[in-house]
Amino acid sequence: MILVWLIAILLVAGILAEISGRISTLWPRVISLAAVIIDFAIALALWRENSAGITLATQSEWFRQVDWAWVPQYGIHFHLAMDGLSLLMVVLTFLLGIMSVLASWKEIQEGVGFFHFNLMLILAGIVGVFLAVDLFLFYFMWELMLVPMYFLIAIWGHERRIYAAVKFFLFTQISGLFMLIAILTLYFIHHGVSGVYSFEYKDLLGTALTPHTAMLLMLGFFVAFAVKLPMFPFHTWLPDAHTEAPTAGSVILAGLLLKTGAYGMLRFVVPLFPGAAHQFAPIAMLLGVIGIIYGSVLAFGQTDLKRLVAYTSVSHLGFALVGIFAWNPIALQGVIIVMIAHGISTGALFMLVGELQERTHTREMDRLHGLWATIPAMSGVFMFFALASIGLPGLGDFIGEFLTLLGTYRVSLGVTIAAAIGILISTLYTLKVIQRAFHGPNTHQWTLPDLGKRELVMMVPMMLILLGIGLYPQPLFKTFEPAMRKLQQYAAPQPVLTVVPDTHHVPYRQDASRDDSEMNLERR
Repeated sequence: MILVWLIAILLVAGILAEISGRISTLWPRVISLAAVIIDFAIALALWRENSAGITLATQSEWFRQVDWAWVPQYGIHFHLAMDGLSLLMVVLTFLLGIMSVLASWKEIQEGVGFFHFNLMLILAGIVGVFLAVDLFLFYFMWELMLVPMYFLIAIWGHERRIYAAVKFFLFTQISGLFMLIAILTLYFIHHGVSGVYSFEYKDLLGTALTPHTAMLLMLGFFVAFAVKLPMFPFHTWLPDAHTEAPTAGSVILAGLLLKTGAYGMLRFVVPLFPGAAHQFAPIAMLLGVIGIIYGSVLAFGQTDLKRLVAYTSVSHLGFALVGIFAWNPIALQGVIIVMIAHGISTGALFMLVGELQERTHTREMDRLHGLWATIPAMSGVFMFFALASIGLPGLGDFIGEFLTLLGTYRVSLGVTIAAAIGILISTLYTLKVIQRAFHGPNTHQWTLPDLGKRELVMMVPMMLILLGIGLYPQPLFKTFEPAMRKLQQYAAPQPVLTVVPDTHHVPYRQDASRDDSEMNLERR
């Protein structure tokens, strides 16, 4: 029941924020902040409760779940469940939710109640995505994220906000339809071979499929998650959405929405279709490494600071894609660290860019020249997160990218080398940002206020968390490990359907000799 409360608190807070926004601009902020802090505290308590001695129980897949029949005649359940993977993602969601409310404290002055209503709705949808284990409920939560994010960009965004919002909506909506078709096809195939209608994750795992069907269904899921990740060449909505979104929108996009794509691949793509995923792995890894290099090169070419940070996400999450399809324990541990550390470091960079824009009314690096002389604390903090995002040893991103490369090395030396080149390019654009925006003479005579108390409250904890992950990532590994083992178990050999099923007969057999059934993606 506690999992339901995690979502319900956000929904109730959103409604109260909208109502109170009609009489005050303060109450929506206070209500929203209180809601995400309460949820964050609950999530931390769940982590502590289920990781006594920092060792999660391994005998049970889920350490919390609630399963209610929703539309039983069609096999639809309101089934939420939490394991180590979803726990870490939920904790990250509430952490960045707190930061998003604080980041918009001064920036949003119009429609404050409706803004926080949409913000709470997005967070509720994201939490639902990380917890849903019924595929109908998962798709419902997936779509729940879409509309409020559209409003967030279209109403409170910058000059080209309508263009960016429509582009974001079309990309994510159309790709989501591919996933819906794949879910329904899997649902009916499962009924054909078992006689049972079910959207349950556990029921659909191991559904016997022909290799051709498995590949088509896997691609249906993959496209939806690749657009959200974002993977080259489906990334083009991201720079526009990031650049035009308000600061809180950029933080949610970079820190959380992109992670739903990586989460979907970890939770659904490989476990549901292990054979097809194995066949597709070389292409996925190639696209991942193209994204790493392409994102870095485009980031280097930007003059708009916010757009530069946006392109770095394309590059950094390419590591997640490569690690997922390498599918061995080292690479997967790297992926989970990349997801968390990127959410924090890039989220912080977007908050700092937002604060700079609020002070200078520009994001052009050449106009920001020499800022270190007037805002040394903010410049130093920006440099910290910029260095963290390129993988400075001792900080969280380094652990993630290093383990991903280490795990990928066992699968493909060429991909590892190419991805390492992407890290080199990322060093160049980071030095360019620091040099052009912060160092040098203060030629524009900027006299700006430095970091205030509210901004320090946002930045210091995020710096400490990145430092903690970089120096001692073991709690994250141990939390994720049982879930990782289960996911790898699901990706073990599957039964293969050799005849297309009909609704009256169950003509399938298990053929262990087929290639598609040999696809445990863990390289041995």
